Amino acid sequence: MFSLFRKRKPKKKVTLEHPSPHVRAALKAVDREIMIFRRHQKGLAKAETLAGQSHLKLHLGCGPVHKEGWLNVDLFGEPDLLLDLREPLPLADGSCQVIYSEHFFEHVDYPAGAQRILADCLRLLEPGGTFSVGVPDTQWPLEEYARIRQEGYFTQAKQVWHPAWCQTELDHINYHFRQDGQHLYAYDCQTLCRVLAEAGFVSARRRPFDPSLDSTKRELGTLYVEANKPARE
Repeated sequence: MFSLFRKRKPKKKVTLEHPSPHVRAALKAVDREIMIFRRHQKGLAKAETLAGQSHLKLHLGCGPVHKEGWLNVDLFGEPDLLLDLREPLPLADGSCQVIYSEHFFEHVDYPAGAQRILADCLRLLEPGGTFSVGVPDTQWPLEEYARIRQEGYFTQAKQVWHPAWCQTELDHINYHFRQDGQHLYAYDCQTLCRVLAEAGFVSARRRPFDPSLDSTKRELGTLYVEANKPARE
């Protein structure tokens, strides 16, 4: 006599002994976030020593560039403060006279991430304080691709900036926008000034390269813009 119920096949055991590429990527992302959290906690503890200080000069996303006389902030390298810049900075309102970043802002997601960071920077600046930012100049490669301008962008990209797999002009355009997934938004002067104005800054304008402030190796191909917190709110 046949059974009215079929025997269920035993379920396969799930094991992480040989995880799939997607699982490995997810685990790596979790490990990275744990590392970031731990570093951020150390930075928060150190930031408590800055309580009460004012007229600070803040260098965001400093990387290996350590500016003397500045408060250098990043998650990697040897900054003054190890902090996750996706989180509000643990500094007092109006405690900074100037906030600067160079080739960091394009790594911030837009619009949510960029708007959050700019709102926090506006909070941190004293009235009339300056926000100064340098990002890859996207107008240049697009104008060169359209043959509106011929100033050697693709030659520079091939020889200096981009990896060897970039062969065609469109390869270089793609890498400019993406940089292997690290670049999250691209700016020209009009767009960056609009974003700053919408965040509450005033007098947003393009500025020339400043050798006393900016990295010499970044001079070519960088769009520098500065704006101010209103003198009176």
